[in-house]
Amino acid sequence: MSLLTVKNLSHGFGDRAIFDDVSFRLLQGEHIGLIGTNGEGKSTFMNIITGKLEPDAGNVSWSKHARVGYLDQHAVLKQGMTIRDALRTAFQYLYDMEAEMNQLYAKMGDVDPDELEVILEETGRIQDALTNNDFYIIDAKVEEVANGLGLDDFGLERDVNDLSGGQRTKVLLAKLLLEKPDILLLDEPTNYLDVEHIEWLKSYLLAYEHAFILVSHDIPFLNSVVNLIYHMENQQLSRYPGDYNEFLRVYDMKKQQLAAAYKKQQKEIADLKDFVARNKANAATSRMAMSRQKKLDKMDVIELDSEKPKPEFRFKLARTPGRYLFETNGLVIGYDEPLSRELHLTMEREQKIALSGANGIGKTTLLRSILGEIPSLSGSVQLGEHVHIGYFEQEMKETSKNTCIEEIWDTFPHLNQYEVRASLAKCGLTTKHIESKVQVLSGGEKAKVRLCKLINQETNLLVLDEPTNHLDHDAKEELKRALKDYKGSVLLISHEPAFYEGIVTEVWNCEDWTTKVF
Repeated sequence: MSLLTVKNLSHGFGDRAIFDDVSFRLLQGEHIGLIGTNGEGKSTFMNIITGKLEPDAGNVSWSKHARVGYLDQHAVLKQGMTIRDALRTAFQYLYDMEAEMNQLYAKMGDVDPDELEVILEETGRIQDALTNNDFYIIDAKVEEVANGLGLDDFGLERDVNDLSGGQRTKVLLAKLLLEKPDILLLDEPTNYLDVEHIEWLKSYLLAYEHAFILVSHDIPFLNSVVNLIYHMENQQLSRYPGDYNEFLRVYDMKKQQLAAAYKKQQKEIADLKDFVARNKANAATSRMAMSRQKKLDKMDVIELDSEKPKPEFRFKLARTPGRYLFETNGLVIGYDEPLSRELHLTMEREQKIALSGANGIGKTTLLRSILGEIPSLSGSVQLGEHVHIGYFEQEMKETSKNTCIEEIWDTFPHLNQYEVRASLAKCGLTTKHIESKVQVLSGGEKAKVRLCKLINQETNLLVLDEPTNHLDHDAKEELKRALKDYKGSVLLISHEPAFYEGIVTEVWNCEDWTTKVF
């Protein structure tokens, strides 16, 4: 049975086409991985099927009674509500049923026997529905999912208004999983999860009896939970049964077959053209030349897709700094309350360090305190001599109205237009992307624009906060290579050990000095 049907979908932004006559079906029980390089339209597709965006052409139809759940990171969490309260709203329809049942009970003393019979029948039906939907073990289910995603690490009685962006996303994900919709739509759900919580989510999705569509650049995670791949490329959407590894095998085989057919056809075209050129003027062979020309005219010419630019990151190195890049003296980080005990940390030249630990314990706060972006609660930070820092923030707060070219030019006015374009292309952006406004780009494309700024700075210390969020596989692998080759120092936060292993010289576990209770 089809839960979602998409027919003849076309969409674009300005003169940049995203989809061209795309069709798609989601069947019951399918676990779909939606993949493609940055900017191919994965998030746009999710926005169209959820009704957030109107397509230029085509139609989207959902099964009548299907319950759809979408991880919307912009959903509003009501101030004054605790995490536990927010999670309980996943069962609001059951609480409404209970309220209806209690109203019926209250009416029982004021009705005649016939109406009482009707009320008893209705309350019995509601009671069965509540029991069948686990209404009486809601708190146990809330605790189970909260524990699986690490929400109990920072207390279920905490006001949702006090949460960080990552913690807030965890709450929204937990609420969505508790709702157990018929169709689950997940766009990069692992971006704010720690390793152990990614493992828990993996187990949950493997056992999920309903259908889901998952967008993720975390290949091991994706590979372990899906049974069907839809690949977005060149405005088309192609279906591949099996996991990501099987997709890669079939996709590479198809590319090789197409390349071989293209090569063979190009030789045939060259031979036919050569024959026509040599024989069309000769009376004896002109009829054969005309026949060859007709064959040429009718030929369905194979076209190879233009290769997308591969990202190439090379960080510019500033002069050699002093031995110590920074030292902290009794540093206590936090906002209203301390997030750490007194910290006495030292980072030396040529060290490459990853910060690990659960979300919400102050990893980003530590980076921002070292950089002087926020004041510490006590203690001090001393930067070393000749330290030139390049900082990649986890999320940019303001939305730029510049084009990509203007965005880089504003930061590096000494570059000419050719240099700006070449620099953006090196980050894996096409001409269409480069000429587009930053605000219409995908998350991955925006990250590449920010990386473009970073590679044009001269630095000797790179401070990177979750740099792989939203990056596609090729960009992630190239960034890993570039950081390995970088002769300066690196201080980074990443929820992907597979990314930072092989880059860093040591790992600082922030749970060793946090004030949070685990």
